[in-house]
Amino acid sequence: MSRALALETVACHGCDLLQRIPRLPPGGKARCRRCGETLATRPADPLDRPLALTLAAAVAFVVANSIPLMSLAVVGRSARTTVIGGAYEMWVQGFPGIAVTVAFCVVVAPAVYIAFMLTVLLAARRPPAPHWVAELMRWADVMRPWSMNEVMLLGVLVSLIKIAELATVTPDVGMFALGALIALLPAIMVTFDREEIWKRVEWADGTYDPEVA
Repeated sequence: MSRALALETVACHGCDLLQRIPRLPPGGKARCRRCGETLATRPADPLDRPLALTLAAAVAFVVANSIPLMSLAVVGRSARTTVIGGAYEMWVQGFPGIAVTVAFCVVVAPAVYIAFMLTVLLAARRPPAPHWVAELMRWADVMRPWSMNEVMLLGVLVSLIKIAELATVTPDVGMFALGALIALLPAIMVTFDREEIWKRVEWADGTYDPEVA
């Protein structure tokens, strides 16, 4: 099967009918001619919207990891900590495994994912994109499942409920930034058009889809 045919021919998820997908305009959608199932869509803004969301995620990530999440006050004594500060305290208290896991899943993995997505989206804005863009997309897919900020936030909220009667807890800017980051990461995935990026990549033989230029 030729590369062009493989890109244009799909099997319907609803009725298994094989059919060829025409080139869709921005915002277009292709449906199965037998059962009406959606076969393919093309976002109206395949690069600018995910790029804006990724930039916002980068800002939220920096704020969430540089400003304390909350303030805790007990019998006149108060304490504040950041995400990485909490991981460091776990290390000091003798829990290196948990500390490394928290640091990787809440700091390293999201940082790498956001950095890779920014690089991919910026490099693809003016086709042909370098061939290494495809490799960065693969690594972004690898890192995304390890970004577990929502798990950490859930753990923090459960802890706050348990100590609410013993201490005064005040959410800080970092907590709100972490919440924004948790919302932005899936938004990037929803708006990101992988096929659009693949069309813009210049392959080893020097070919790419000229109609995206």
